[in-house]
Amino acid sequence: MTGLERLGLGLMHRLDPETAHGLALRALRMGLAPAPGPITSPRLRVDLAGMALPNPVGLAAGFDKNAEALAPLSRAGFGFVEAGAITPRAQPGNPRPRLFRLAEDRGVINRFGFNNGGMEAAAARLARRPQGTVIGLNLGANKDSADRAADFATVLRHCGAHLDFATVNVSSPNTERLRELQGAEALAALLAGVMAARDGLPRRIPVFLKIAPDLGDTELGEIAEVARGAGIAGIIATNTTLSREGLRGAARDEAGGLSGAPLFERSTRVLARLSQLTGGDMPLIGVGGVGSAGDAYAKIRAGATAVQLYSALVYEGLSLVSEIARGLDALLARDGFASVAEAVGSGRDAWL
Repeated sequence: MTGLERLGLGLMHRLDPETAHGLALRALRMGLAPAPGPITSPRLRVDLAGMALPNPVGLAAGFDKNAEALAPLSRAGFGFVEAGAITPRAQPGNPRPRLFRLAEDRGVINRFGFNNGGMEAAAARLARRPQGTVIGLNLGANKDSADRAADFATVLRHCGAHLDFATVNVSSPNTERLRELQGAEALAALLAGVMAARDGLPRRIPVFLKIAPDLGDTELGEIAEVARGAGIAGIIATNTTLSREGLRGAARDEAGGLSGAPLFERSTRVLARLSQLTGGDMPLIGVGGVGSAGDAYAKIRAGATAVQLYSALVYEGLSLVSEIARGLDALLARDGFASVAEAVGSGRDAWL
């Protein structure tokens, strides 16, 4: 972290978290952020569901909800970027305050509730997206929708021509009853609609499924089976958790989803179990608590082809991205792996 970045983060942390987040996006658009360009090497290059990534370190959905900062984010060192979540119609989300830092725990609690400007505005921005970067969109459903399952396909049909991948997000804890769509029957019907919409796009982009960390073994098995049957390209494990185990921060009892360092162990165990259940048949993206090269490496060895991060940026700044990518390269070299692919799942048993 540079001195300027440390100063900026210190000032940001004196502000309300949501206000600070808005300012961070504005600073990005003004060019006031690290921009090292692509971080890559022969060892870091990854094939993720047919997408060639310069490195396996991605930006998780939620940071750039409305696809407003894709150009500067494409220069920040990420191997891929996921915007959203986007719903068919614009919606304000839940009342503020709805974002809370837990500095003692290196965690974040949010209860945004899919606040976004809607698919029309997102599609216009995505149409102007930077080329040469792998960009995806997290698909969501309107809170007051009469058919939430159909909303995912609607957003994909409207925005899909401008995307490299899309993610079906049925795992946010902040939209009432949304997680019920993770049940086998409901999920199969939802994914059938999404895949039909995907097949109607000019290009058959990969579609991922993002799941919650608060699932039992039986539920994980059902999800893996449904995803495989639907033709899903891979699974993102995981979204935020409702657990508050072991937290010390003053905001620990706030409602919402917990992300950041406290989620690392729980999400990595889910990832490893999914790796075992799928038998390497589909790529997995590990999310939850990635804050260092060691964390990213652990996710890969647990079964992830790629990883995503977001909450750690709140505490470490955007320069963390290049630090993780370069550190991951060094860890792979140390252990004799010629590529990320060679390391995937090599330490899975430790998490089972």
